[in-house]
Amino acid sequence: MGRHRIEGNPPIEVTLRRSARAKRLSLRVSRLDGRVTLTLPQRLPEREGLAFLHSREDWLRGHLEEMAPAHLVRPGGTVPFEGRDLAVRAAGVRRARLLPDEILVPQGAVAGALVRVLLKAAARDRFAAASDHYATVLGLTYARLSLRDTRSRWGSCTSQGALMYSWRLVMAPPPVLQYVAAHEVAHLVEMNHSAAFWEIVAQLYPDHAACRRWLRENGDRLHRVQFGD
Repeated sequence: MGRHRIEGNPPIEVTLRRSARAKRLSLRVSRLDGRVTLTLPQRLPEREGLAFLHSREDWLRGHLEEMAPAHLVRPGGTVPFEGRDLAVRAAGVRRARLLPDEILVPQGAVAGALVRVLLKAAARDRFAAASDHYATVLGLTYARLSLRDTRSRWGSCTSQGALMYSWRLVMAPPPVLQYVAAHEVAHLVEMNHSAAFWEIVAQLYPDHAACRRWLRENGDRLHRVQFGD
């Protein structure tokens, strides 16, 4: 029947097929190769099938993520931070410490949880600084800033001026985090993705195309990092 692409991080290619025997919509992920197939009953309008598909995006991304190799954060391993892999090392410290080339965690502690706390704190500092900067450039203010662990988007901006970011972006190269902050702050002016919106993004962060490309090609790796939950 055809194919459909769900844009996001990363994009998901979906095969669409009709079945005379199908009585309801069916969304399946192959355990062999991760191929995604949406089966539609013969007479169901395609727009209804696509609406169903997009409503299941979070479930679909979670399922695909579970099938991909996980990167477990633990002593003796590494964790990505600002585009580099930092060593995670158990040491004689009382609390976790973020150093230029490594992260130290107390002996016997649950390393993943402590590392996550450090990364989220670093993400908040960086997003607050970037958001303040870009809002000042536009002569605007935002209502509040929050961090989440979202699968389907890296950030958002509400009509009330509330900014939300995925804290996992602190694991990406710094320009990527800066671009996402610029993108969401630009929504304080244009609540859409029109040409006018992208002109504002280009004003705030001219080299945004490279960052968007990095997220398309590498964003799924950030979601594969697990902290022992």
